[in-house]
Amino acid sequence: MHFRISLTILLLILITIISCKEKGEPRQDTLRIDAAPDDAHSYADNSAARMTHLSLDLTVDFDHSVLWGSATLQIAKNGADSLFLDSNDLKIDSVTSGARPVKYSLAQSEKFLGSKIAISSSEFTDSVTIYYSTSPDAAALQWLKPEQTFGKKYPFLYTQGEAILTRSWIPLQDSPGIRFTYDATIKAPDRLLALMSAENPQARNNSGVYHFRMKEAIPSYLVALAVGDLNFQAFDDRSGVYAEPGQLGAAAYEFSETPAMIHAAEALYGPYVWGRYDILVLPPAFPFGGMENPRLTFATPTVIAGDRSLANLIAHELAHSWSGNLVTNGTWDDFWLNEGFTVYFERRIVEQVKNKDYADMNSIIGRNDLDNSLAEFGLEGPETRLKLDLKGQDPDDGMTDVAYEKGYLFIVLLERTFGREALDRFLKDYFGKFKFQTITTSQFEQYLYTQFDPKKLDGIQVRDWFYQTGLPDNTPLFESKLFAAVDSQEVILLTGRSKLHYKDWDFNQWLYFLRKIKGRVTVEQLNRLDAQFGFSKSGNTEIQAIWLEDNIVAKNKAVNDQLAAFLDRVGRRKFLMPLYKALVTSGQADVAREIYRKSRVRYHSVSQNSLDELLGYPGKD
Repeated sequence: MHFRISLTILLLILITIISCKEKGEPRQDTLRIDAAPDDAHSYADNSAARMTHLSLDLTVDFDHSVLWGSATLQIAKNGADSLFLDSNDLKIDSVTSGARPVKYSLAQSEKFLGSKIAISSSEFTDSVTIYYSTSPDAAALQWLKPEQTFGKKYPFLYTQGEAILTRSWIPLQDSPGIRFTYDATIKAPDRLLALMSAENPQARNNSGVYHFRMKEAIPSYLVALAVGDLNFQAFDDRSGVYAEPGQLGAAAYEFSETPAMIHAAEALYGPYVWGRYDILVLPPAFPFGGMENPRLTFATPTVIAGDRSLANLIAHELAHSWSGNLVTNGTWDDFWLNEGFTVYFERRIVEQVKNKDYADMNSIIGRNDLDNSLAEFGLEGPETRLKLDLKGQDPDDGMTDVAYEKGYLFIVLLERTFGREALDRFLKDYFGKFKFQTITTSQFEQYLYTQFDPKKLDGIQVRDWFYQTGLPDNTPLFESKLFAAVDSQEVILLTGRSKLHYKDWDFNQWLYFLRKIKGRVTVEQLNRLDAQFGFSKSGNTEIQAIWLEDNIVAKNKAVNDQLAAFLDRVGRRKFLMPLYKALVTSGQADVAREIYRKSRVRYHSVSQNSLDELLGYPGKD
């Protein structure tokens, strides 16, 4: 009897497992987030020992383009025999515990991952101090000469740690699944101000020595540093902006809606827990629109358009204060958990601060970006899954519109299935329950099924959304009255009979129009449009970029000088990749390589890596 019952139960379990595997990854009944998830992009995953606090003591050496000093790591051994750390191209001088030397090994470097530092647990008590210096070519560090800055008087340094670049300037456990607090002492040249993703000064001091503290636990990719000729202007008692002196006024105007965005965000999903929310405007080489470093968002100057039309970037980075910084993707395979939620949150903030139709325009433009990515990858491409498998790849490869926009569409589907009120309650509870923790896709799936009707979740194909390629057939659609107006005017605009003025439309309407006509217009039509609306002289970088792309596709070589100037001053990968690709596909690969040869030195390594591959460029000059 007992044997038969056990056999029956065993058969039922096997059937269940097989059924689950046919649909995707198996779902477990118990949610556990008490240990760091498996991370193929960190050597730290091989040991149970975990860092809990980081203390930095670094000197900024602009003459040699290096940081040098020490990193002290507080360690919870958790019974592990060895401590494993990540590093990349670091020069390790020595390792100590207290005043005693510590034996360590440094493995041969591997592509993307760098080198593993291994230290026997018997060699230290509860901390290790590593004395080291960075390489002048450290991937996370962008050393800028004075002529590469806005003011052109002083050098500038900033870091970019996402995804796995922090290990190139700090020896540590470089995984999003491992959180720690930190403090730092940074010694900078006297004339320059140092800032970090921590409690920050608002003015330069006379010594050039700055002390920082981040008391909330964060993952390694959010440790950030910037040093430059910077001034500060407050918006209110908890937010403000840093920028080079000549750019500060324009930046303060552009981002003046920040306090309203913070209030809107808190009304949606609970208190902002990081103390201050400040913004740092970086020089143009910064490869991203923004980086959500806690307490100090890094922002590209390409969003300073003079009319606040691109300030939605701040809504996105602010939203990361909850989605990403507070609740973090467990591995880079789960990147959509950072970005899909953040895009949804961003558009809810925009809807509150502006209006719903404005937010819906952003959703439609985002869907267009997603469709372009799906066409590039192919609907069956593994890149089109939300849950990725990036083992053996640079995790930057997973940072595509799929994570952002397909992830966003899934959250919208939840809203439309269960109602906005229920979804808001779910998200607020989610951010509260998992704050200062990391979570994987499978863990999120388990939690989701405890919060909503499982039958309804199965009915909307949750597992297909997470684990299958392409877009399910229940993908949400959006409508916009403002875009409908563009559709109705398209023919009139192309024939030159429109009486519109540029300011009659929101910039998103023009962006939608210029994207829509790409590849379907003649050079003559483009010239006529430019004469009437002045796209080529626009102060809006989004408009400039799509305008140039339209002309490249139309094989209008007359814009090549303007294109070269644009690509020389803008380092944001969002603009670089489409423009260089357009040159290649339009038969101007030689032009692309010549522009790149001259401008490459001004791009961040993240952009360089992508463009080297695209253009078949040999790498370092």
